Amino acid sequence: MAYTAADVKRLRDETDAPMMECKGALEEAGGDFDKAKDILREKGKAAAAKRADRSTAAGVVAISANAENTVVGGVVLECETDFVARNEDFIAFAQELAEVFRDNDPGSDPYSVAGVKDKVDGAVGKIRENIKITRAVRLTTGNAFAGYVHHNNMVAVVVEVSGSATNKGDVGRKLAIQAVAFPPAFITKDQIPADVIAKELEIETQRAMQEGKPENIAKNIAQGRINKEYMQKEVLLEQLFYADLSKKVADYVSEEAKSGGGDIAVVGFTRLAVGEGA
Repeated sequence: MAYTAADVKRLRDETDAPMMECKGALEEAGGDFDKAKDILREKGKAAAAKRADRSTAAGVVAISANAENTVVGGVVLECETDFVARNEDFIAFAQELAEVFRDNDPGSDPYSVAGVKDKVDGAVGKIRENIKITRAVRLTTGNAFAGYVHHNNMVAVVVEVSGSATNKGDVGRKLAIQAVAFPPAFITKDQIPADVIAKELEIETQRAMQEGKPENIAKNIAQGRINKEYMQKEVLLEQLFYADLSKKVADYVSEEAKSGGGDIAVVGFTRLAVGEGA
């Protein structure tokens, strides 16, 4: 069965494979278009297997929400080089995967979602680098979500908020920006485990004693440093608000809740970042 230049172009358009590989696949398939597509698909899988052990030090993140902002899909898609990570097609592919995971729960294995492995294998065959999904999430609790992807596409945060205030979505996005800029470990002070506080108190007490303070005074200094330094670093609502450093994040949320005619509660946050795994 013969094939034409138009067949080669059509195969190229439908598979994104290099022109010469499309021509070779058509030759191998004897001009059978569907068989040529299967050949390219299998070659893509082989290329993926060959590159599977290569290190992925670059990549992007992507998030996608439904129209009501009650369901969010997110993905961390890693590759070998910054050159590929900055490529518009690669960024668009990550966004496509985020949409897939918005509509299909990846659980603990994103490759278990129908079609995902074939998509990634196809991208490896096209881009010629190892590509890995290192994290995928689907967030849905009945509350509202707001997200922010940093301009370098390497880190994103999705914040979950509840409440009756009409502006809680806008507040959630500001908090997502805050959490990208100053990554917290907790939302409120009471979420910090007692053993973590005890360890910090011990460290700060020893620090104060090394500065020459008596033990009883050192303990008071340590507690003050925990309240001012540790809490403001690790607890989201205790941090200084990035857009107005004269107030805490908790103050900002309270003011905006009143402005929105209701209440706002920060329920949780999810961070997605290249190089941080699951």
